[in-house]
Amino acid sequence: MAETETKHAEPHHDEDVHDSNYQAPPEKTIEEIMAADQEDESLRRYKEALLGAAQAEKIVVDPNDTRKVIVKKLALVVEGRDDMELDLSGDISQLKKQLFVIKEGVQYKVRIDFIVQREIVHGLKYVQKTYRMGVPVDKMTHMVGSYPPKKEIQFYLTPAEEAPSGMVSRGTYSVSSVFTDDDKHIHLKWDWTFEIKKDWA
Repeated sequence: MAETETKHAEPHHDEDVHDSNYQAPPEKTIEEIMAADQEDESLRRYKEALLGAAQAEKIVVDPNDTRKVIVKKLALVVEGRDDMELDLSGDISQLKKQLFVIKEGVQYKVRIDFIVQREIVHGLKYVQKTYRMGVPVDKMTHMVGSYPPKKEIQFYLTPAEEAPSGMVSRGTYSVSSVFTDDDKHIHLKWDWTFEIKKDWA
């Protein structure tokens, strides 16, 4: 289950993204995970189901990319409309130039598409901070979970959020997003922009 936290935000600092009191368990390779607790049949079956093909072969989707998590895409998902997508695999410095238009008051979700390769990743987390005219107005933290390596793209879909509504809420917002994990690896950090309008046009 995802845990969602919404509160006023400050600019990104490590203590905002990571709980300073939380100590992540030590990193383990897939081989170490499979070798542990061999006498526990139910735990062994659980790990086999979790890891799937990754227990038999080292899954490397992109040999030229040393990262364990490759974030591919962010999408705003609104029922009845085509997904609005940001390509996160290219020059992320250009993303601020793309403007999402969101109709005020609609329910929307954020979908993150990503690839996990090489090793299992623990405690993936998506943190989104929203600003208007440089002033922090919102922060969301979603606990995404732990994922094994897979050749296919995996995704996380946030619970529904409601876009602000009313004349005062209309305007342009800037967003700073981070995809991180329990081991404090920053898999990707990017900035993007959306505009709240009275209608979609």
